[in-house]
Parts: sequence; C-alpha cells; structure tokens
Amino acid sequence: MIDCSEKVEVPATKPYITFQGAGRDVTVIEWHDRACDPGPDGAQLRTYRTASVTVLANHFSARNISFKNTAPAPLPGMEGWQAAAFRISGDKAFFTGCGFYGHQDTLCDDAGRHYFKDCYIEGSIDFIFGNGRSMYKDCEIHSTATRFGSIAAQFRTSREEKTGFAFVNCRVTGSGPIYVGRAMSQYSRIVYSYTYFDDIVAHGGWDDWDHKNEKNKTAFFGVYKCWGPGAAAVSGTSWARELDYDTAHPFLAKSFVNGRHWIANSDA
Repeated sequence: MIDCSEKVEVPATKPYITFQGAGRDVTVIEWHDRACDPGPDGAQLRTYRTASVTVLANHFSARNISFKNTAPAPLPGMEGWQAAAFRISGDKAFFTGCGFYGHQDTLCDDAGRHYFKDCYIEGSIDFIFGNGRSMYKDCEIHSTATRFGSIAAQFRTSREEKTGFAFVNCRVTGSGPIYVGRAMSQYSRIVYSYTYFDDIVAHGGWDDWDHKNEKNKTAFFGVYKCWGPGAAAVSGTSWARELDYDTAHPFLAKSFVNGRHWIANSDA
C-alpha cells in the first residue's frame, strides 16, 4: 500500500490537476483533523477545514485513489467530531475508481459540478454533504452507522438553484438504521434512481433536519425504480416522491451536470 499521511490542498490557481493512484485499495491520502481541533490560528477548524484533501480548483480529476480521515467515529449527537476526508469546491471535477473513507461528513461536496463514477464512499452521519451539483453513477455508498446515521445532506437554498445530488445505479450497503437524505437547507434536492438498498433504511427513509420551516414542503426528494430489501422504506414518507420517467429523466444522464461539455463519453 502507498499511504501518504499529510494534509493536501489544491488552490484555485491550479486547474487541470489529476491525482492518479494504483487502485483505491493501494494508494491512500489520509489525515485526522476534527472540527473541534485547533487550527494554526488557535481557533477551532470547524467542518470545512478538516478535509484531508481540499480542492478549490476547477477541472480537477482523480482516478484509482482513496482519501481518508482517520479520526475516530462519533456517536450521534456528539459535537465537534465532523471529520471530512475530501472537500471539492471547484467546478467540473471528475472522479473514477476512488474511495472516500470517514465517519461524520466524509465527503464535502461543497460547490460546483461533479461526476463520481465507480467510487466507494463510506461514513456514518451526513457523509455526503454540501451544495454541489453532482452525479454519483455506479457507486457503492456504505454506511458504518451504529445507533443511527444518514447518507446525504444537501444544501440547495432556492428553487432557482440547479444544485442537487443524483444517485444512479448505486448500491447502498452496510449497517443502520440510516436516513438516505436530509434537508440541510430549505430546498434540498436528492434523487435516487435504479439504486439497490440493503435492509438498513430507517422508518420514513428521509429527515427534514430540524423539523422547522416546513422543509418537507420545499425539499425535492425523489425515488425512481429503486430496489432491494430497504427500497420500500426509502419511499416511506409522503414527501419523498415516486417519480415517473419524465420527472426522473433530468437526473439520469450526465446532462444533469452539463457533462456533455466536459466528460468524455468513455468516462460516463
């Protein structure tokens, strides 16, 4: 195994960078910061600054490599234990054959258009989160939750925003119970299509975060032709929509992230 223990940042001034590994089980970049840890200025890092690898640049790509935060797993309700493995804040980022390992807040899908193909993403609480406009295709989403957990927390703030998370032909495995999505903001948007769910989905399937502001009336949580022993629970709340093909279609192709302009057909 090639294990690199350091904290890495790709600044906005360095576009078109590629991280190429020898396989996600072979090449790993890892660090161990938590939100409650002090930064160089003595103040707490907080969540977004904990990432083992942070990418602020556009046109980033990563292939066959893993990113890990080795901080211990928190129990639900513990404060300051958010620990991101990766933060992507640049536009037009592509990942294939990559692994993302952590517990709470593993993958900060912060901002921009992103495409994840054949990736493995592991965590326990809100372990894919942010306001990215992202497609997850043929990925394994693996829960390590013990008492309770959640997969995706998305932060769209208005109906006009084009952000959201689209999961297509993925596998949701691991331990539970978990919510498959949470309304991190008023207009959170998350859609699962053609996705397999282990029997780990919590009753109701989805969570409106703080039970205030009637987010269940403004969030867009969709399901299209999902399957597996946990699939029925994914549709277990009245405000998670069972989509028809016309409604689901925008979330099924790389056009969701305008990928025709920057993702090669061989990569999609």
